[in-house]
Order: sequence, then structure tokens, then C-alpha cells
Amino acid sequence: MQMQQQDNTPGGGSLLKSVDWFTLLLYLILIVAGAVSIYAASYNFDKSSSMFDFDSFSGKQFIWAGLSFILGLSLLLIDRRLYEAYAYPIYGVMIVVLIVTAFIAPDVKGSRSWLHLGPMSLQPAEFAKFATALALAKLFGTYGFALNNWKNYAIAAGIIVLPILCIILEKETGTALVYTSLIFVLYREGMSGFVLFAGLCAVVYFVLILKFASVTLMGIPLGMFIVFIVIMALTVGMLAFYCRSFVLTRNVLLGYLGAGAVAGGLAWFGIVINGYVFFFTVIGVSLLYLLYGMLHDDMRKVLLTIGFAVASIAFMFLVNVAFNNVLQPHQKTRILVTLGIEDDPRGVGYNVNQSKIAIGSGGIMGKGFLGGTQTKLKYVPEQHTDFIFCTIGEEEGFVGSTAVLLVFLTLILRIIAIAERQHTTFARVYAYCVACYLIFHLAVNIGMVLGLCPVIGIPLPFFSYGGSSLWGFTFLLFILLRIDADRKAYGSW
Repeated sequence: MQMQQQDNTPGGGSLLKSVDWFTLLLYLILIVAGAVSIYAASYNFDKSSSMFDFDSFSGKQFIWAGLSFILGLSLLLIDRRLYEAYAYPIYGVMIVVLIVTAFIAPDVKGSRSWLHLGPMSLQPAEFAKFATALALAKLFGTYGFALNNWKNYAIAAGIIVLPILCIILEKETGTALVYTSLIFVLYREGMSGFVLFAGLCAVVYFVLILKFASVTLMGIPLGMFIVFIVIMALTVGMLAFYCRSFVLTRNVLLGYLGAGAVAGGLAWFGIVINGYVFFFTVIGVSLLYLLYGMLHDDMRKVLLTIGFAVASIAFMFLVNVAFNNVLQPHQKTRILVTLGIEDDPRGVGYNVNQSKIAIGSGGIMGKGFLGGTQTKLKYVPEQHTDFIFCTIGEEEGFVGSTAVLLVFLTLILRIIAIAERQHTTFARVYAYCVACYLIFHLAVNIGMVLGLCPVIGIPLPFFSYGGSSLWGFTFLLFILLRIDADRKAYGSW
């Protein structure tokens, strides 16, 4: 067996044969395209410079890209077993670094997330991504571990939540949100889909309550009125889907419809019931009926429905409290502008408006390389970092933008394919972590540029200017390539 391990473990020439060269090619295409896009975004008609001028953003990015490639090759030479063996120590060190950063880093635009190391500035939160992915993969790779009890759920959630709390301490909320994407890894590894469903409902509640907060109906904000109705509908739907009890579902539905008919009839004669009194009475009675139903149907499933309804109502009332007392003023304004509740074209909404103008002006084929006007005249702030995609949209048009997105899609699908061909849980979970990070960054960054998401400072992988993000994704990708290169050896044990 020992001889078989030595024969199959990639090393030297066999490593070159085992590395997924297609993924590596996609990586190279993206970092080169990113550096070229940064040159286009920072190009100045009055004072032009070479793309490789090391004093320019593009020249510096090419340096970062070269160092990233060297770093990646170094990561490929490290034995795959070391990543698994030292996953927890690496995670622990990064947590300590994140905490220290929150206290010693200088204040940069309201956040303390950058460490200055001589001529370089690095953001530890970007490197904590691969450390968290390794720790989560190590946990799931532990013999006998499964998401089958609350203790294991708590441990897995703790690994994800701890860096989020540390990064929030640095006042870098946008980067902290990236780690929430790892919930899809938990889903892949056995977490109930009900958790994702509850999360989606929370987002819908949040948007509805804020979107229709200014209008009242029956004495309560219209948004809360709509959410009350949604909760009732979901309660009936869950009873039908989970409990499979026709009688219980029918009676609760008839109770809701009857209460609505009574309230509507009284309103017809000028008697308007206070909305809070009405809904709490109806939902309270229905919960009592559901408790009674637990005696005759599946207790666990009925209890799940009751818990969901109660949690939904509690969340509904907490939305305004959290929005008004937890979020910073600029964060609240960004959310309200994104939802179309407020219009701030010269303030928070300026970046997004200019970005959409730039992308729209590109049309189908674009204005050509260095031919953009909105970007060259610097109408779009931060266009070489978070808003780099608007340069692509203006100069390369719909066709070029689609091509970039297709390359990203190909890389993501390739990573998922790599994940599914692994022979160990550790390797599979780590690969899915990489895919989740990429999907979140891509979706939110493009959403920011198009005005579909609040502006939260999420860079476009391999494109946005800066070494921390590029190095962070290099760590993620090349560790995956090394782990994947060893899959045949581990599959033969």
C-alpha cells in the first residue's frame, strides 16, 4: 500500500500531468483581461502611458498578476496533505490576524481592514476566505461528521460566523457578507432546504416592509400588511406540503378566508378593525388550532409550521428596529436608493447612475478599446476597482460583457465539476467553497454596477484593481488545483 501511495501521489513530472490545465488557462485569461481592463479604465487622454508602466494602475496590476502566478505555482508544490493537516491552525491564525487588524489598522474611509506592510497594503479578510474554506472542509472531512444534529450544525455555523463577526468588527460589512455564501456548501452536504427557504422569506419580508412602509392600511404600514398575508399563505402551503393533512390545511385556510370575509364585511358598513388586533387575533387562533392539530397529525411537522409562523412575525417587527438602529446612515441610504424608495442622483446613487449610463452607451458592440467617453472622462468613480465592469460594458458592449460573463460561468462550472469528481469529502467541500465565493462576488458586483444590489464594495474577481483580492482568489484556486491533482492517489487508498 505504501508503494502504491508513492506511485500515485503527483510529484515532479506527474504533477504537470495531473493539474487541471483548463482551469489554469481560464485563470490566466481572466487576470490578463482584468489588467487590460484596468488600463482602459484608468487611461487618460491628456497624459497617456504604457500599459506596462509600473507607475500606472495597470502596470501595478501586472506586477500583482505576476506575483500571483508565482505564488500559485508555489502552492502547487505543497503536499495536499499539509492543507488538510494544518487547516485548523491556518484558520486560527487568520482569526487572530482579523482581530488584530480591527485594532491596529488605520481608518480608511470608515473601515479598519487594511494592514500596511511597507509599500504594500493587504486586506486580511481576503485571505481569511481560503482559511475558512479549509477549516469547513476539514470539519466535514472528519470521520463520522454529518449535519444530523444541532451540535454539528452549531460547529459548522460557528466556523462561518466567526470570521464574519471579526470582519464586522473592522467595519467592513460588504466583505463579511461574502462568507454567508458558504450556506450553500452546507446545503450541498445535507442541510435541510428549509433553511434556504427561510432565508429567502426573510429577504422578501425585508424588501416588502421597506418598500411599502410609507402607505398605511387598517392602521398598519402596507408592507407589514402584505407580509401578514404572505405569512398566512405560507402557513397553509407548509401544512399542505409537509403535513399532508387535508383536514388541517382546509380548516386553517377556511379560517383565514372567513376572517378576511368578516373584516371585509365590517369595513363595508364602516367598521374598520385595527390591523394589528385583527391579524394577531386570526394568527393566534390559527396557532392554537395548529397546537390542537399536533395531537392528531405529525407533531414535528406541525411544530415546524408553528415555529416558522412565529419566527416570521418576530422578524417582521425586528426589520424596522434593525434598519433604524443597527445599519449606518450610508448603508440605509444605499438600500433605499436600490429599492427605488429614495432618489439621490448626486449622492449615494451617483456611482450607480453613471455606471448604468456608461454600460448603456456601449450598445451591442461597444465603443472600442479606449473609446469609452463616460469612463475616460471619469464620470464613474472607482471605475478601476468595484465598478470595473462598466468599462467593459462601454468599450466592449453587450457582446464583450457577455463574453466575460461566459468565461466566469465556464470557470464556475469547471470548479463544480472538479468538486463532484473528488474522492474525499474534504476536497469536495473545499471546491464548493471556492465556487460559492466566486458566484457571490460575481453576482453582487454585477448587481451593484447595474443597480440591482446596494453598493457594498465587493470587487469583481481577477478584474478589480488590487493585490489582496487577486491573491486571495489565487490562494483559493491553486490550493484547489493541488488538491484535485492528488484525487487519483486518494481514490486508490
